[in-house]
Amino acid sequence: MKNTIAKENDTKFEILPILKERYSPRTFSKTPLSEVELRSLFEAGRWASSSYNQQPWRIIWGIKGNKTYDRIFSCLSEFNQSWASNAPVLLLNGFKKTTDKGEENFLALHDLGLFMGNVSAQAQHLGIALHQMAGVNFEKAKKEFNFPKDYHVATAVAIGHYGGNIEDLPKDLRDQEDSINRTRMMQREFTFNGDYFNEPELDSSERGLNSSKEQIMKKINN
Repeated sequence: MKNTIAKENDTKFEILPILKERYSPRTFSKTPLSEVELRSLFEAGRWASSSYNQQPWRIIWGIKGNKTYDRIFSCLSEFNQSWASNAPVLLLNGFKKTTDKGEENFLALHDLGLFMGNVSAQAQHLGIALHQMAGVNFEKAKKEFNFPKDYHVATAVAIGHYGGNIEDLPKDLRDQEDSINRTRMMQREFTFNGDYFNEPELDSSERGLNSSKEQIMKKINN
């Protein structure tokens, strides 16, 4: 289902429409999500790749009006609580820190990211929005949901259909609810056909551009 709310991003190369149109809102349509829709998202995540197919991700989910939703909400940071109640569904994402042999799994967080990448793509295909959150009281969440010692709670996610009223947000967040004016680093800042290097003129941020101008002026003046 095409998301008609957000304008497509001005990508430098052609990419899939569901990637162009995706963004992370803090308001959502009042239309509830069904468990069947959620299961479709989880099924997409289920087929993500993982190191040695260990599938270290563990997901806690709650639909608004459900006790689990309230328990997840209680683990969010105060900032995220100021808007996340707009979401019909909340998730907590955890991962197993150790391998089946009891060794540290350095790739577990990477694999959880792959899981959520699949979930995000499937959600966009269905016209469902995600807003992933780092603002979680990890220790409280781990205790609240009885995660074993060798697990870590990493992130939370607000889920709902695109839409909603910007007036539902605190005033200081309304200006940020903009699906159009989004920026990304240029490819030259993070892709290298050879050794990694960091030069100011590669930085496309305002700070980087100002630094580049300073460097150029120094060369001119010298």
